[in-house]
Amino acid sequence: MKNTATDFDVMIVGAGISGIGMAAHMKEKTPDHGFVIVERRENLGGTWDLFRYPGIRSDSDMHTLGFDFEPWKHEKSIADGPAILDYLDDIVDERDIRKHIRFGHKVLAADWRESEARWHVTLETSEGERKHLTANWLYLGSGYYDYDEAYDPGFDFGDFEGTVIHPQFWPRDLDYTGKNVVVIGSGATAVTIVPSMSDKAAKVTMLQRTPTWMFSRPAKDAMANFLRKILPEKVAYRITRWKNITLQDIGFKRARTKPQKMGEALHKRIRKSLGEDCDLAPFTPPYNPWDQRLCLVPDDDLFTALKSGKADIVTGHIKAFEKGGVRLTDDQFIPADIVVTATGLKLAVAGKIALSKEGQQIDLSKHFYYKGCMFSNVPNLAVVFGYLNASWTLRADINSDYVCRVLNTSRKRGVDVTEPILTAQAEAAIEEDDIFDFSSGYIQRGKAIMPRNAVAYPWRLNQEYVSDRKRMKDDPVDDGVLEFRRHGANARGADEQLEAAE
Repeated sequence: MKNTATDFDVMIVGAGISGIGMAAHMKEKTPDHGFVIVERRENLGGTWDLFRYPGIRSDSDMHTLGFDFEPWKHEKSIADGPAILDYLDDIVDERDIRKHIRFGHKVLAADWRESEARWHVTLETSEGERKHLTANWLYLGSGYYDYDEAYDPGFDFGDFEGTVIHPQFWPRDLDYTGKNVVVIGSGATAVTIVPSMSDKAAKVTMLQRTPTWMFSRPAKDAMANFLRKILPEKVAYRITRWKNITLQDIGFKRARTKPQKMGEALHKRIRKSLGEDCDLAPFTPPYNPWDQRLCLVPDDDLFTALKSGKADIVTGHIKAFEKGGVRLTDDQFIPADIVVTATGLKLAVAGKIALSKEGQQIDLSKHFYYKGCMFSNVPNLAVVFGYLNASWTLRADINSDYVCRVLNTSRKRGVDVTEPILTAQAEAAIEEDDIFDFSSGYIQRGKAIMPRNAVAYPWRLNQEYVSDRKRMKDDPVDDGVLEFRRHGANARGADEQLEAAE
């Protein structure tokens, strides 16, 4: 490619929550920087456009899953997928972002050229055409899981003649009226699907290998709806957002310091919903609360389905899929016309984009996170990986704001390369940390491909939003680690030369 003008200042990959959030922040805070959003699908929304299973909804309240700049105005704070898509559509249209989105553009590869201070990006359109674009910055809002493949636990469906579905690839025309449905799994997806299918199905069984901690709460936030009546929209939203962030933080820390007390409190809520004499075994995992993400049960919908007899929970291990149903190792047989494998996602890093630096592969599993936003020794690249213990958007907001500050600082200084520098000597002194200490299957399966993480800032993907927000906002951009330079200039000393990107 000829060394012509760069196509875009910033290329945002993905038109989901992360990508749209970055575009909105740029519109407000870096209006003199051009950007494009490239989205592989034909619609915006990311996860909320991809997943179409019954009952698809948020498992975080929308006062924290919503953006800091755009109040959530719906009555329900636990929102369904269509309502979330409407929210994103409104943001895109009100801020004139839609014209910046190129749908049907999948990023295949991106190569950093230091001599030009830009990424050379290879894309493929939905028609199969290859395109090449350049951008000074890449902002990856491509999520954390593989859109093409779901996790396959290796089930042998043997003699089973019914329908098998993974929630990630839900058929639009599925009729489950009067059918026996077995939903394999006990995570957020299963907890959503079971009550949603129970209205039409003959019986829905949630088959779990291991129970999950669950908690119920109203889908409507009474305080939020009251405040909206007496205060300006933005003020009411800010107060509710602060309240929910604070409660989440307190709840998570209490689970870590007093897990038994937290478990008792969760069981108390379940007994209130199902009755004092209910069997708590299906709701008692062999791990502490928040060792895996808690499952939300809005308006007691799962518990209502269980009490009605239209749904049940079975704990056991699968022996075989037989004609007409599922056989467990204890010889129990569960009738099934439809099996839903809600067994989890397959993690992916950087949207599976083949990243390279001067033609040499960048293996992010060998690089450290920098402030949960960038990577050691990788220039002009930012990413969003949300919180495991809170809303995804909380991280998306602070990362977007931070990158806008970096862009403005770079423009003010007349530089075009920004890189978190980690020398070999400094790396040798780092104490590593397993921030992915959750026991969730999808987290454990994907750890080998995840970037590295340190005990201390700045080489860390932290899991405490309140402290992250303060650091990202108040700490100076020029912290002595983040290097600002003109392309082609080498600001490092002879003893600090970096090895080629791995």
